[in-house]
Amino acid sequence: MPAAPVRRLALLGGGFSTEDDGLLDDWTLGHARTPRPKVCFVPTASGDAPGYVEKFLAAYRSRACEPTVLSLFRRELDDEALRTFLLSQDVVYVGGGNTANLLAVWRVHGVDRLLREAYERGTLLCGISAGANCWADGSHTDSFGPLTHLSDGLGLLSGSVCPHYDSEPGRRSSYRAAVATGALAAGWALEDGVGALFTDGQPTEAVTRAPEARLYRVEPDGAGDARESAVACRPLVAGP
Repeated sequence: MPAAPVRRLALLGGGFSTEDDGLLDDWTLGHARTPRPKVCFVPTASGDAPGYVEKFLAAYRSRACEPTVLSLFRRELDDEALRTFLLSQDVVYVGGGNTANLLAVWRVHGVDRLLREAYERGTLLCGISAGANCWADGSHTDSFGPLTHLSDGLGLLSGSVCPHYDSEPGRRSSYRAAVATGALAAGWALEDGVGALFTDGQPTEAVTRAPEARLYRVEPDGAGDARESAVACRPLVAGP
């Protein structure tokens, strides 16, 4: 019998939308299952913002991949074609924006179920900000204005996720408080510049394009607070 596909997802603290060096984008593509992968950008969380789409295409057309975009606000594919399209992708890259809106729109169109099926078949799922939040059981988000917890997600990664841990005021203290009180389960906090790969739900690699950036495991300390454990990250460097 053939071996079961490896299930992988990556949480990104940067990439084409925030940096010009392309280090995290190249790292992400390096984990695709083929040398020239099909890469689908899903900009739902931004309302399919045209500028965001163009930035993705500009960054990925020059790479060894076949980039495409899935638009849901002006959807053109019927259910069968949508399933065929998503299951044919080697990488699905979800952009940032509003996590709560992202999840709601996906469920209306059945994309949540299709992404779960793609994951089980070996498609690499990844994303930044809301595109990192969506894979977990819950996340730390500004979907409703002020920073708060969202006990909702696809549940492909156990626990919770917090992006922008070092770059947005209030993120660190608010996420720690949510984990300490049990509003969110223990989880992963990403500083900007970090990439974290999970294989079959377990952390298997952490990298950073910024020497000072860190990935943290955040858990209740049993005394009403939360503790952080830094994860060693391999520095990414530009090629010659």
